[in-house]
Amino acid sequence: MGNSLKAIVAFVPSDECQKYLLEDLEEMPVDKMVDLSGRQLRRLPLHICSFRELVKLYLSDNNLNHLPPELEQLQNLQILALDFNNFKALPLVVCTLKQLCILYLGNNKLCSLPLELRLLQNLKTLWIESNCLQCLPEVVCELSLLKTLHAGSNALRTLPTQLRCLQELRTIWLSGNLLSEFPPVLLDMPFLEVIDVDRNSIRFFPSLAHLPGLKLVIYDHNPCRNAPKVAKGVRRVGRWSEETPEPRKRSGAVIEITLDEKPSPPPATKPEPE
Repeated sequence: MGNSLKAIVAFVPSDECQKYLLEDLEEMPVDKMVDLSGRQLRRLPLHICSFRELVKLYLSDNNLNHLPPELEQLQNLQILALDFNNFKALPLVVCTLKQLCILYLGNNKLCSLPLELRLLQNLKTLWIESNCLQCLPEVVCELSLLKTLHAGSNALRTLPTQLRCLQELRTIWLSGNLLSEFPPVLLDMPFLEVIDVDRNSIRFFPSLAHLPGLKLVIYDHNPCRNAPKVAKGVRRVGRWSEETPEPRKRSGAVIEITLDEKPSPPPATKPEPE
């Protein structure tokens, strides 16, 4: 059916219209996955909450701004995608889904996250990019198994010192924020493998050579006057990245060298839980 027709039908709350949008999805699929992305939904059809064994639920690119309390019935859910919707606050019912491993909240209108998020102690990947966050919610620092944090394209100026408690964290994506200095807490996280601070306002980079786990640092598009020093074998993406850590000078001029190929952004396809 055409998108225009879907958009019109989405305004009608009757069960018949909602079933039309779902295209006769009345029974739980054998693969225990439901993908309702891009269906123009304004509310989650309640009968989806009866699929008690559901493992993956994709609700991306809809018009959702709330979720029904019945969602709590999906206690086997491991992946929940709520990105590209109209959430101004994370529905608390999401925090009751304690088996969640991956949670997508990007491209919404979130200014904060509820303290109840700490209940998701199995969470390994959290996407909160492209929201309205002016500071990283401290409750994120209580997600002890978190391995990947995508927090780019917000308005972050600092990171909480409690972030160092996330000893399972391996990758942190902070591009497109308002960082004026390299976050000091990251210097105390030797287990980090990927640090992305592309497109910020960082003017000076401290040495990162003491971080034994580091494999990649992306620092491009910052008004920096130096490249971060890194240990041998660590890939840098930014100004002077192919040079020695300090820029080489010839006749008083700084030689700016950048890589021809920049690593691809986080994958568009949503990864599976480990």
